[in-house]
Amino acid sequence: MAELEALGVSRRDFLKVCTLAAGAIGLPAWAGEKMADKAAAGAKPSVIWLHWQECTGCTESLLRTSAPGVAELILSLISLDYLETLMAPAGQQAEEVLAAAMERGRGKYVLVVEGAIPMKTLQGERVTRASDAHTAAYCRVGGKTALETTIEAAKGAAAIVAIGSCASWGGIPSADPNPTGAVGTQEALRSVGIDRTVVTLPGCPANPYNLLGTVLQFATFGTLPALDDLGRPKFAYARTIHEDCPRRPHFDAGRFVQKFGDEGHRAGYCLYKLGCKGPATHASCSLNPFVEVPGAWPIGIGHPCFGCTEQKLAFRVPLHDTVEVERPTAPGTYPPLVARRGAISPVATGLAGVAVGVLAGAGYMATRKLDRRHGGHEEGEP
Repeated sequence: MAELEALGVSRRDFLKVCTLAAGAIGLPAWAGEKMADKAAAGAKPSVIWLHWQECTGCTESLLRTSAPGVAELILSLISLDYLETLMAPAGQQAEEVLAAAMERGRGKYVLVVEGAIPMKTLQGERVTRASDAHTAAYCRVGGKTALETTIEAAKGAAAIVAIGSCASWGGIPSADPNPTGAVGTQEALRSVGIDRTVVTLPGCPANPYNLLGTVLQFATFGTLPALDDLGRPKFAYARTIHEDCPRRPHFDAGRFVQKFGDEGHRAGYCLYKLGCKGPATHASCSLNPFVEVPGAWPIGIGHPCFGCTEQKLAFRVPLHDTVEVERPTAPGTYPPLVARRGAISPVATGLAGVAVGVLAGAGYMATRKLDRRHGGHEEGEP
C-alpha cells in the first residue's frame, strides 16, 4: 500500500476497484477485500498477454479503466510481465522478455490471448498437429507463428483467458471467406490436440472488469468462475442483453423505433425493428458499463446491439435483420410490432357505463352513511 499511497491512491480507492472486480464476477464484497489484501501484500498474479489478429481494442479498454487509472492501480493488481502495448523492449529484447517470463513463472502465470489465431498454410490447408504449427502461413512474430507461440505459452500456463471476440471465436478475422483460417484460442489448441480449459470473454471489446475479476479470483482463491459450454463465465454471459435492457419496457408495450432520428428514437423506444441483436446476445453490457461511464454501450447511445459476443451473429447476420427473441421473460406474450387499431364496441361502452353507474351509486351511499355517523340527518328525519 505504501507504493500506491505514494502515487496518490488511497486504500479506499484500492478497495473500490477490487470490489468492482469481485462484483463483476458475482463475488461478495468481502472477496474484493481479500483480493486487495493479497495484492497489497505483493502476491500479484503474473500475466503474459499475447496479441495476434486483432485491433488492440480490448487492451485499450483495460487502459481506460478509471477507478482509478491503470497507471496507478491496475498494474498494482496484476503483474503484466509481457504486454507488447505497454512494454519498452522491442525486437529481440521483447522475445527474450517473453521467454524469461514463461520460464520464471512456469505453471503459475495467467496467459491472456487477444486476437484470433490463423490456422491455414500457404496451400490453404488447416494445421491439425502441434508439430506442424510452424507451417501456418500468417501472423509471424520473432520468426514464430501465432500458433507456435500460443502453444508454447499455453503449456506453461496455470490458466488461459481469451479476451475479446477475436480470441474467443475468431471475431472479424474469421468473417467469410476467412482467408487465414482464423479461429479462437480454444479451437486452435484443440485442433492440434491440446485440451485445456480456456476462459472466453467475448466482446468487441470485452469489458475489462470481467478480465480483472477472473484473474483476481484465480490469484486469490485458485479457482475460475463457473463457465458455460462455450467457456464463458456465467456471471457475465448467462443472460441476454434483452433481459436487462433499459429499453425493455418499450418492447413489452409495443413501442418501437421505425427509423433513426424519428420521434420514437428520440423518446428512447425499443430498437428491435432496426435490427437490434440484444434478444439473442449473451452479455452484461446493460449492467456493467464500460470504463465506469453509464450508457457507454451501443444501445445506450441509441444504436442497436450488433451481437458482438455471438459467433452466429456478429459479422455474419446483416446489421438491420431482426432476430428471434431467444429467452423471453415475463410477460410471457408481447404486443405485435404493428398495433391493431379499431373502434370501441357498443357492448364495451355499455359495460363501462354500468360500471361507472355502480361506482357512482356506491359513492353516494357511502357519503350518506358518513353524514349519519357524524350526526347529520337527511330531510324529513328527526
